Order: sequence, then C-alpha cells, then structure tokens
Amino acid sequence: MAVATYTKSGTKATAPAKLDKAVFGVSVANHELLKAAYVAYLANGRQNLAVAKTRGLVRGGGRKPWRQKGTGRARFGSSRTPIWRGGGITFGPTGQENYSKQMNTKAKRQAIRQALTLANTDGKLVVIEDLLSKEGKTSEIARLLAKIGAERTILAVVEQKTPELTRACRNLTGLKLVSSHYVNVFDVLNADKVVFTQGALKQTTDWLNGKPLAKQGAKDE
Repeated sequence: MAVATYTKSGTKATAPAKLDKAVFGVSVANHELLKAAYVAYLANGRQNLAVAKTRGLVRGGGRKPWRQKGTGRARFGSSRTPIWRGGGITFGPTGQENYSKQMNTKAKRQAIRQALTLANTDGKLVVIEDLLSKEGKTSEIARLLAKIGAERTILAVVEQKTPELTRACRNLTGLKLVSSHYVNVFDVLNADKVVFTQGALKQTTDWLNGKPLAKQGAKDE
C-alpha cells in the first residue's frame, strides 16, 4: 500500500512511502467500535462544572409560609421546596459526577487502526519526509502545508514535538500537532488531511502493532 509522499521542501518524492496493511488496511465493516472510542474521547475530556442547589442549599425559606391547618391551602414547610419558583433543584448536577469511559488497550488500538484505514481509503493520508521549523516561524509551516495540499482541518503527526515546531504550528487555524503515540480516533476522523512524517509513520505503525514504545515516555491516550 503506497501513499502520497513529499520531501522536506514539499516537492513530490520519487519513492512513495509504504503503508502496513495491518494498520492502514483493516476491516471496518462495523462502526460500533469507532463510535465507542469517539464517545470515550469526548467523555474523558468533559469537565463536570455544573452544580445545582438542592432545597437545603438555597438561601432563605426557614420560616413556614403559612400555618399548617385552617387556610384551605396545601401544607408547606418551606418556600424553597422544589415545586416552588426559586426553590431547590431535585436530582440536579452536584459537580461530583464521573463522565469518564474506559476502553481496554486492545480495543482502543483497533479503533485507531480503523480510523486510519478510513482516512487512507478517503485519500486523506499524506506522508512528508520531515516537518521542520528551524526558526519557529508560522509562515514556514503554512507554506509547506499549502504546497503539499493540506488545507482546512489538519492533523500533523510527528516523532516528537520540539519547542520551535510547537511555536510555529500553534497559530495556524485548524492545525493540530501531536506526537506519534498520541494519535486518537477523534482527531483522525475529524481531520480533512492527516500528515505523517516518515519517522512518525514508523513509530505509529510499530506502536499499533504492539511493539515496545520508544523511550520518550509515550503511552496510550
């Protein structure tokens, strides 16, 4: 399996990079695993910031609104009851909810393989010899990406993020820069172009094939 390959300067390479079928050519007959990984990524990034007050937390309401008997009205002990306007909330968010979802490593990696296979099938994959920015200038990366036809939403996968490269990429709208071991289903499926450096392509392939990780401390997300 070959893919469009470019040199450091953005010109077409004479020898296209080869893709491993075990990573970029797997069966995607059932999308349930992809959906589970996509939802898990969003759920694990969710913050439980919403907090609602129960009737015991709402200020006031200590005095009984009216006497228990003789008025003809329903009995109430507090004006902060949940069925009154301005009262507490029943079963509202407390800020202690846990929205995270767990996936085992085998399923997570298979979902990433499926996402990369879909990207390859749709012609979204591009391989470049290396993605460099010696001076950390955004214009350098912008020109290079335009030269290789990477537009709109771009996922750039590199061996290791350097401070210069991070500075050059962070102001480009729609571009996300990740290390090779942090590729995930969400980013791959949402990208219009997935740009791998040759080194990152090898690292990601080895990682998804279960080979030992590099010494840089990478791990599954």
